[in-house]
Amino acid sequence: MNTEYNFIADLASQIPETQADTIISRTFYTDEQLKAILFGFAPGQELSEHTASVPAIIHIIEGEARLTLGKDPYEVRAGAWAHMPANLPHSLYAKTPTKMLLIMLKKQG
Repeated sequence: MNTEYNFIADLASQIPETQADTIISRTFYTDEQLKAILFGFAPGQELSEHTASVPAIIHIIEGEARLTLGKDPYEVRAGAWAHMPANLPHSLYAKTPTKMLLIMLKKQG
């Protein structure tokens, strides 16, 4: 078995189903270049507006949510993807049970 890479056959299964009124987050991978975190949101849960000090990528894996990037709101579902520069205000509101992958890109140099 080659250990120079990581493989997950079903990313959504890496985080349990969320209970009512909860948000679950689980860091499942980190190295010198990135940190990968899975989030699970119960319907009605949200991450209020905030910023990150590093660029990041959001990928919606399951569910439907409202994702706001800067001042632009988007109705998103499984398959939606966004790259955010550092310090961009953003938020997410889960309309249904939602699973999201967040990749935080670490500063280089």
